[in-house]
Amino acid sequence: MATQVRDNRDNPVWSDPVPRAPVGGSKAVIQSYVEALNAGDFGRLRGLFAPDAVIYGALGWGSLDEVLPGWYDLHHGLQLKLAIEDMIGEGDVVAVRYRESGAFVGPYRGQTPTDRSYELVAIEWFEVRDGKIRRRWGARDSASQARQLGMQ
Repeated sequence: MATQVRDNRDNPVWSDPVPRAPVGGSKAVIQSYVEALNAGDFGRLRGLFAPDAVIYGALGWGSLDEVLPGWYDLHHGLQLKLAIEDMIGEGDVVAVRYRESGAFVGPYRGQTPTDRSYELVAIEWFEVRDGKIRRRWGARDSASQARQLGMQ
């Protein structure tokens, strides 16, 4: 049975649960990335990326060393969790659509927690080679997140 979720424009979106069959290859690397990020296991996360990986996102781009502090803040301040809705892979390329959720429970970017929660759609595109993430592009509606969390 389909469940109703809201997209980042506050319009109803219907999403059927995706059966979770075992995955291999590049998809397995991305599934491990999601598990490590959700658990806040930044050591494991570091091991999934190539040493010269580049991460592109809402704030620009950088190396893993430049991006990890922001991911740490997202995990601890906003309790970021990703739920895979769809994952498509061909060769070294994997694209994922997530349901991202969290709650503003700790300091984040100099703002005081509001204890409000959020949910939105996020998309990431990965390039994986030799079992390591070499490139990651992310797109999400940060304005919707800020509005839902009551950020100024």
